[in-house]
Amino acid sequence: MLTYFDTHAHLSDEKFDADRDAVIASLVPAGVARVIDVCCDAADWEKTRALADKHDFIYAAIGMHPHEAAHTTLSDLDAVKAVLQAYPKAVGLGEIGLDYHYDFAPREVQRAWFDAQLSLARELDVPVILHIREAFGDCMDILRAHKDGLKGEMHCFSGSVEIARECLDMGLYIAFGGAVTFKNANKLLDAAAYVPKERLLLETDCPYMTPVPHRGERNDPRGVIAVCEKLADLHRVSAAEMAQATWENANRLFGL
Repeated sequence: MLTYFDTHAHLSDEKFDADRDAVIASLVPAGVARVIDVCCDAADWEKTRALADKHDFIYAAIGMHPHEAAHTTLSDLDAVKAVLQAYPKAVGLGEIGLDYHYDFAPREVQRAWFDAQLSLARELDVPVILHIREAFGDCMDILRAHKDGLKGEMHCFSGSVEIARECLDMGLYIAFGGAVTFKNANKLLDAAAYVPKERLLLETDCPYMTPVPHRGERNDPRGVIAVCEKLADLHRVSAAEMAQATWENANRLFGL
């Protein structure tokens, strides 16, 4: 059996409330041996911590999502810092970044909190998990200002080959999810084929971004299997080789 690492899941999401335990029980038998549950608001931290406390193979990340930027405060950043300093299974700061698709918070406010959280990650020497949607121009400007000491992953990457190249030059890993299986994902497939397998990560972003052929259904961490197979096909390697490479990459990045 192949071994997979889902570097970005939301198992604490309410969409799993009815059958969360059953879903989690199905993961290790399917080969999903590690999962990072990502908490997007310090106020929701206890849900993610409860999962990580209960299950040895579930780890945690915490950060203030750009959707939350309009009401983010310094006390939220203090809470994020406290978690990352005190909780050994908190392995990343995120997801953080910019989202100009929904614009739930003013863009200048998003940029300010993105910058502040990147500074915090560098202070604590922890990897970041980056959410960037329709905002690569401003994102890259901010990342360039933090490139010394920067480490982390571009979550749910949707950029071009050129953007991928610059992210790689900064030392970032690039994560792909179910979108690589979608029809008409030509730009994304070009980027996924460009990124060397030594810098690729698997993710689901579950319960969202369900891969083909299950689009329209709820996603869960077993979705990384389809993503791995697609990336293996793009790189012309076996699924076993891609699973092993992405497993090693994720463990290296998150210090596991």
